[in-house]
Amino acid sequence: MSQSAEHPQHRPSIADWLGLIRFSHTLFALPFATLATVMAFAAPLPDGQTPTLRWTDLVAILVCMVTARSAAMAFNRLVDRKIDAANPRTENRHLPAGRLSAPAVHAFVWINSIVFVGATAAFLPNWVPLAAALPVLAVVMGYSLAKRFTSAAHLWLGIALSLSPMCAWVAIRGPQSVLHPSDLIAPLLLAAAVAAWVTGFDIIYACQDADYDRSVKLHSVPARFGIAGALRIAAATHVLMLGFLVTLPLLAPGVGFGWLYWAALVVIFALVIRQHTLVSADDLGRVGQAFFHTNVAISVLLMVAGSIDCLWI
Repeated sequence: MSQSAEHPQHRPSIADWLGLIRFSHTLFALPFATLATVMAFAAPLPDGQTPTLRWTDLVAILVCMVTARSAAMAFNRLVDRKIDAANPRTENRHLPAGRLSAPAVHAFVWINSIVFVGATAAFLPNWVPLAAALPVLAVVMGYSLAKRFTSAAHLWLGIALSLSPMCAWVAIRGPQSVLHPSDLIAPLLLAAAVAAWVTGFDIIYACQDADYDRSVKLHSVPARFGIAGALRIAAATHVLMLGFLVTLPLLAPGVGFGWLYWAALVVIFALVIRQHTLVSADDLGRVGQAFFHTNVAISVLLMVAGSIDCLWI
């Protein structure tokens, strides 16, 4: 049966497209790319010079962030549309419900991918972003297929989002940063913190589908280890995240973090604890609150405090 026969005809709206890619969730990764941009500008280059920050670089970073994430999210919804249709929790998503068509989402993925690659050319003569564009797309879009063969899909998502601070750093500082591994300590530690953070909260979110994933042989940490075990693993990854954030100013003092950053870490520590008190193996009713509100607070707080510390304190 055709999609048009299954669903009443629907004219897609901007809200439908924003809902498809969960645009509000851009707040998870964009603050870390912003913080990495500020760090990259504040720290001296390996040759002692001050990095040059062009307004076109800022625009290109924003465009790259939005389009890469939009392509990845739309691809995820596209390849998972049959899985989503069979899952009671996700059966009303845009593709299963017929609010968007598969050909239109295909086109959306291609358009965002092409714009992403084109935007990396704005960093020239810094050739690194353009050279890395297709590998980056492969990683961020490959996550959508990972749960079909590995329970480490959550870590894959974490690594995908952790590319944002790494890419922003290299886009600002240029090839000489890649040629001096010591210059990559700061963004690598920030990226590791992002990877651990995202892995943990994605495991918490996946607890909602543990039984369904197990029934259809999809791989996830909750499906493999049970909800109680998954929550313990999520807590461990968040301990790692805090460890990376504590280590960052100690191993990379050149970025200029000070007392405000440390004060923010105290609040972030409390927010992480709060996140894990909102859910339990017997009560997943507040997963949405733990997943969205707490994580947005963590990312925005770290961006604001870290940026102010780097630039003005």
